[in-house]
Amino acid sequence: MAMSKTTNTYNRQNWEDSEFPILCQTCLGDNPYVRMIKERYGKECKICTRPFTIFRWCPGARMRFKKTEICQTCSKLKNVCQTCLLDLEYGLPTQVRDAALKIQDKIPESDVNKEFYIQNIESQLKAGGDNTVAAGTVGKSLAASDMLAKLARTAPYYKRNLPHICSFWVKGECKRGEECPYRHDKPVEPDDPLSEQNIRDRYYGRNDPVADKLMKRAASIPTLDPPEDKTITTLYVGNLGEHITEVDIRDNFYHYGEIRSVSLVPRQQCAFVQYTKRAAAELAAEKTFNKLVLGGKKLTIKWAHSQAKSTAYAQNSAPRGGGGSSRIFDPVPGLPGQLPMPPNPTDYFNLQASEMAVLPPGMKIHQLPPGLIPGAPSYASMYQQQQAGGPSGIPAPAAGPSTSSVGNSGGSGHGMVPPAMQQQQLHYPSQDPARLGALKK
Repeated sequence: MAMSKTTNTYNRQNWEDSEFPILCQTCLGDNPYVRMIKERYGKECKICTRPFTIFRWCPGARMRFKKTEICQTCSKLKNVCQTCLLDLEYGLPTQVRDAALKIQDKIPESDVNKEFYIQNIESQLKAGGDNTVAAGTVGKSLAASDMLAKLARTAPYYKRNLPHICSFWVKGECKRGEECPYRHDKPVEPDDPLSEQNIRDRYYGRNDPVADKLMKRAASIPTLDPPEDKTITTLYVGNLGEHITEVDIRDNFYHYGEIRSVSLVPRQQCAFVQYTKRAAAELAAEKTFNKLVLGGKKLTIKWAHSQAKSTAYAQNSAPRGGGGSSRIFDPVPGLPGQLPMPPNPTDYFNLQASEMAVLPPGMKIHQLPPGLIPGAPSYASMYQQQQAGGPSGIPAPAAGPSTSSVGNSGGSGHGMVPPAMQQQQLHYPSQDPARLGALKK
């Protein structure tokens, strides 16, 4: 039996007609010049079963075509995207958002009650005039949440727009090759809970496997514990952008307490924020850890190390001989043992007082009289020995148990070797007093 014109017109009063869909940035794609196909009353909403205007578009190259699944009234009730049904502000399932904000929105599911409820919501939206905010209980409860800020995506996830898996390729029968518009990839295991997703469960926030996975991740999120040293009031801020200035850092940290100083290190892309009070530093660490986004990057917040501990670690890490180092190194196999300390630390050649001769002021070593050093050859005899040494220029050692003469092609010198150094084995050339000279100037 055909319906009368008045009845048909009455039924169409509740149908939805719109000019542009309500979409998230991920579903819309990265193309700013996207084309859409609009069809008035093309399909019925999968939640309220009312005909609505559908939109179909391609979000990008090598992506699958997407279309709206629910009407705009149902979308405003939950503040979700018309295509993916994820929250427009955080990009999370409604089950996660409602659990974090403690929202209890009981939408009727029967056909008659649902239609009456939606008609009341539409009349409220038309009376309010602002169609950019959420309706119902969700619109009144939207507030900042620490857990949602930690779980939310800071950038669009375009992999969600990839084509579906080619069923012929899975069977090994796809003959299109690279021209196939579907994805040639391994399918998800049948036992994976993410493979069983229902659009109604996603909308009403019940038995959603994606939400269960995110809730488990939220339970395992690390926390930033304050250090035991109460004198530490400095926070380390990492992963800064190239154009971040000290003013930008102060604008994001000043409202937690009085700031003593801000040290910006552009080369390391980090900064150090020091507060005057420990309570202000703890509040800033709690409010900004895994939450603060500056310049499109999520900043890394940590507690700075104590200045006393850093100084002690630097002293212990200094190499041997650097002065004040107390580190003890393990012995290396094959090297000689530790040498004994000299009786006089200021005497680097371990000489006795009777074996040392001090030059008079203004006198050079070649001007010494022959009898000044007992047992030492004169300068003339040393010169004659050097000339008689031949091309090698190496004279024979002088006689005597405690005297040695050393010469080379460019000059000559001599030294007196103490008895203690003659009996001890020399491990390094720098320990030979005859090479360095045995006289103090």
